[in-house]
Amino acid sequence: MFTGIILAVGKITQIEQKAGDVRLSIDTGKLSVADAALGDSIAVNGVCLTAVELSAHGFVADVSNETLSRTNLKLAASGTPVNLELALTPQTRLGGHMVSGHVDGLAVLLEKKPDGRSIRFKFKAPNELAKYIAEKGSICINGISLTINNVDGAMFSVNIVPHTLKETTLGLIEVNDKVNIEVDLLARYMERLMKGEAAATCAAGVTTELLRESGFI
Repeated sequence: MFTGIILAVGKITQIEQKAGDVRLSIDTGKLSVADAALGDSIAVNGVCLTAVELSAHGFVADVSNETLSRTNLKLAASGTPVNLELALTPQTRLGGHMVSGHVDGLAVLLEKKPDGRSIRFKFKAPNELAKYIAEKGSICINGISLTINNVDGAMFSVNIVPHTLKETTLGLIEVNDKVNIEVDLLARYMERLMKGEAAATCAAGVTTELLRESGFI
């Protein structure tokens, strides 16, 4: 588990094709991995990866085809900057929100414009994920825990303060770039719980009928 509070910006130093998928070498920059162990989880742009090799300056991780198909790691190249976070411990400050590192899909940046000293980013999420995105709710974008300002269908906006722009890769993305998003875990579990016993056979998401049967309308 993670919190979505980025500890450093690193970079991909090598992408090795291995038997149909890839192995990434990542320089962790100012983030020390001295306390990490083989098998530890490290979030890379919000993607939970397992360290299979460690060095003084970074780590190596394997990336499956499933992960490549759902995330922007498939678009990465040697030198690509990435947001990094070590897995939380019992002593970690929970400054963001609970993040699993299991990316749900890709959103596209539609617009970014100044808003005071911040920058307002407007994204378009996949239609199937829109139901999990709520005004003033939490969302994880490229591993960063953010608060949603407003929602319009599958479009949503977030304000990025100067510190976040400086300490993450968000300041580098441009219109039409794709970002990893992970929706709030609570929204996913609530949907499943509302199905009750029907969850064993029901494949549909939240519907008007389901809300009515659950007493919400």
